[in-house]
Formats: sequence, structure tokens, C-alpha cells
Amino acid sequence: MSTPFAMLEPPAEADHFRAAGYWKNRLLIDYLDDAVRARPDAVANIDTAGSRTYGEFGRLVDDAAAGLLDLGVRAGDTVSIQLPNRHEWIVAHLAAQRVGAVTNPLVPIFRDREIGYMAARARTKVIFVPAEHRKFDHVAMVERLRGDLPELTHCVVVGETADRPGYLTWDALLQRGRARGITADEAAARRPDPDDLALIMFTSGTTGSPKGVMHAHNTVLAGSLPWPDRLGMDETAVIHMASTFSHLTGYLYGVALPLMLGATGVFQEVWNAAEFLRLVEQHGIQHTSGATPFLQDLLDADGLAEHDTSSLARFCCMGAPIPGAVLRRAKEVLPGLSVFGGWGQTECCLVTMGSPADPEEKILGSDGRPLPGMELRIVDLAGRPSPAGEEGRIQVRGAFLFRGYLEQLDATRADLHDGWFDTGDLGTMDEDGYVRLAGRTKDIIIRGGENIPVAYVENILYEHPRITGVALVAVPHPRLQEIGGVVVQLRDPEPFTLADLRRFLEQKGLAKPYWPEILKVVDDFPRTASGKIQKFKIRQELADEAARLADTPAAGTPPTQTAPTGTAPQEATT
Repeated sequence: MSTPFAMLEPPAEADHFRAAGYWKNRLLIDYLDDAVRARPDAVANIDTAGSRTYGEFGRLVDDAAAGLLDLGVRAGDTVSIQLPNRHEWIVAHLAAQRVGAVTNPLVPIFRDREIGYMAARARTKVIFVPAEHRKFDHVAMVERLRGDLPELTHCVVVGETADRPGYLTWDALLQRGRARGITADEAAARRPDPDDLALIMFTSGTTGSPKGVMHAHNTVLAGSLPWPDRLGMDETAVIHMASTFSHLTGYLYGVALPLMLGATGVFQEVWNAAEFLRLVEQHGIQHTSGATPFLQDLLDADGLAEHDTSSLARFCCMGAPIPGAVLRRAKEVLPGLSVFGGWGQTECCLVTMGSPADPEEKILGSDGRPLPGMELRIVDLAGRPSPAGEEGRIQVRGAFLFRGYLEQLDATRADLHDGWFDTGDLGTMDEDGYVRLAGRTKDIIIRGGENIPVAYVENILYEHPRITGVALVAVPHPRLQEIGGVVVQLRDPEPFTLADLRRFLEQKGLAKPYWPEILKVVDDFPRTASGKIQKFKIRQELADEAARLADTPAAGTPPTQTAPTGTAPQEATT
């Protein structure tokens, strides 16, 4: 397949990956076709629009694929998808794959700034958006951006009943596809090679702008392959997902895993513990994966004991460590539920994962062991392997590793050391091979499992006409693990509030979960002798002050302003 995007060459171990079964040389559309033939009447997925069998789902994919052909989509073109967790997301993705296009998943909470940047670099030809999601008009956003997206030819809108000039409804796309049709020969001629580019998925940047992670079909599907054996899943599985499909966790274990098993997926557009309980009881959900705060929300949900949760067997927590108190409470409240963690990145999928069979001390004290097909090592600053238990940089290699950053192959190579990818994370590995994260060398904040790119947000804050200095840091939070706290210097002595900051960020079109939730105005920052800002001192100061304010809510007006809980709602992501 021809694309305008160059990738790194397949790794030297590619033949080994195929021989060992880590790469199956298959596409996700192949698994759908298998399920359509073998289990046409089985339920493929369930969302807010209802349920559909594999036979019905397969027909939707073929209609959408033919519709894309009618819109002029060629093999190697990019199709962007900014939809919530509904079946249309998966239909659009598989339809793009059927005609040989590349998918660019876009998180639903992203706004003008992020979408404009990402769609331009991905050279988007067709974009799928909801008419409205979380009270935001996505069509108006596309209209504002269209002049900066010269390769965009069509916008398909899910949720509208009538076409408007330049925009096509979902139903109209399917109708065009049914009228045109797609033959087996057409699909075969456009079929990508499993080593071709499958996904361009943007991840939070650490030096300014997000990076487009390029995965081939083989590399991204390899990240889902170990799960059935590790967790005992088969076609009878009922798998839940609330983390957005446009993040790798949602894609791997909400989009891909149910299809690869021929099983049933149950989807939530936005995480809500009460709704999750209803879905568990109604559909017999057995497995879910999500950010660690989701588990805490589940345990705190009203009426938990009144629901039948007997089917729920596994909860894989990602994005943050599992607090011991939360794990112990889960064992007490939901004794039939196995809770375990995992660690990974967009560049390398989920590398380590715990197991229901792991002892409690391993679940609490580690992020699991490397999955089959992946290797992990800890190295010191000089790149020498570190002994067991000694903290160092985490490097990985193996079948799940991406094929480069979009248009930044030199930056990719800089992170590779004899085939080992430097993840930017710090950690330890014990003698049994269990890994524990110790921190991050990359300057990001993880809010409820969502990575907040510090340099990116700081650059936007510097655009404020009154701000002359910015330092954005992570502040501990009891539920979300971390939130953003910002310290600013101003050009003038006039009052500057969190509300002022939020109005500015809204005007800039920045996604709400990226907004700082603590603000402090200072005359100057703590600095080194060379003038560099000492962020570790700022982190500690804001953490101490946030803790003090939590303990003394009746105190006078504090110099640090905090946002009320829930004012910057998180997207259901990891």
C-alpha cells in the first residue's frame, strides 16, 4: 500500500515474531470476516443505540466501505475518526481498513487546536465526527478548521438526519455505499499488507507538540494477542470498555479484542459507575479495563450491593498504580473480582500486565510482568543494564513496538538504542521479572489515566498577554492521582483568577482535561544558579498547600486557587 508517510523498516526480528506467533500476519477486518462466517447471529456489540449481530455488523462495514469508495477514498488515504465509543467508530475504522485507508483516531474531547494540528499532519481526507458530544458542536469546529486542512474532502456527521452543504450524514454514507456496493475483487486489490501502516495515533508531546505514533497492522494487533491465553477469554466473553477508542487502551481492548475473539463488546461513551453497574447486570459483563480511578468510582457507587455483579471477573487498571486501600476494599466488596494492573505506552502497547493468579504483594508492588512478545530492561544513565531492584530507565523491544513517529523518524531513532526503545519512564524490576514504575523522565502529568503534555500547555499559557512566566506541574489528587497546578508570573499587579485562566484556555480551544486546576501567582520562581526553574520545589509547595487547604476548608482566602471537583470533567480514557 502506498502512503505519503515513511516508517522505520520492520525490525530484524520480524521473521522470529511471525514464526513464534506474535505476528499473525492478519488484519482486524479478517477477524470480523471470520466471526461473520462462524457466528452471524451472535451479538457483536452493544452501545447506547442498541445491539447488533455479527451478520448485521458485517453488512454495516461493507456499506460504509463502499460509501468511502464512492467518496473517492484511495488506498493509503487517511480517515480520521473523532467519535465517542459507539459502534459507528468501529464501523468507520473497519471500513477504512477494507478499502486500504489508514485510520487516525482522534479523542472526542479534543478541540480546534488539537484537531487542527493532528488532522493537518495526518493529511486527513475524510473525517467522522458527532453532530454534538458533551454539548460541543463538532461540525462547527470542522467548519472553522477546513481552510487549514487542504486535503479534507468530506466530513461524515453521526447524529444528524439531514445533509448540509459540504457534510454528509452517517445514513447518507451508508445509502451511497449500498447503492454502489463493493466486490470481493475490489476489497482484495486494496487489502493492506500486515506490515503496512494501520494507525496514526497522536500521543502527548513532551517538548511541545503531540507526536503521531505509527503502528503497522502486525504491531498493534500483537498487543491484544496475549490476552485470551493470559485471562482465559474466548468467544463467550463479554468485554466492557469506557476508555475512549481513540486511545490505545480503548482500541486494543474495546475495539480489537472482542473482534479477535468473535466475542461481545459493551461500550460506554463516557465513564459512569452507576451506568456500568446497570450494564454489568443486564449484559453479564465479565471483563473491563480502565483508569485506576474508575475502580474507585465503582466501589463508591450508590447501590453497589443492590446490583448483580456476579459475572464481573476481571478489572485491569491502567494509567496509575493501584492503591492498597482500594485493592483491599475491592476484595471485600466484590470478592469475585480479580483486580490487577498493567503498564504501557502508545508506542509499545501494554508491555507489562498482572494476572488474577498473582499474589497480592505483586499486584500492589508492581505493574506486572512483560507479556509474551515483549522484552523489558532497566538501564542506568550510561545505558548499562541495572541489577534487580535498582532504579533506572525503562527500555523495551519486541513485537508490539511502533514503526516510528510521523514525519519524525530521526527523533524516533534517537529513542532507539540497538533496538531498545527508551520509554522515558523510570522503574525497577525484581528478581521475578515484575516491574514497578518509579516516575517519569518525560515532563507529563497523568490525570485519571490521561496524559497532559506539560510543554504543550505551557506554550499556550505563554500566549496570554498578561503572563510572563509559567511552570505547570503535577499535584497529587485523591481520585485522579494527579491534576495540573500552574504557577505564573504576570506583567502587572492586577488580580488574576482561575476563572480568568479558564476563559482564556476556552478561547484557545484547549481540551478541558488539559486545563490547570490549581493556580498560584508569584513574583518569581525558585531557580537554580543558572536560572532554570526548580519544578520539584514547585510541586512540593503546591502539594503541601493543596493538602493544607483540604484539611482547613474554612481558612481565609488562600493565595492558591483551586477548581471545585468536577469543573473540568475528565474524558473516560487511559
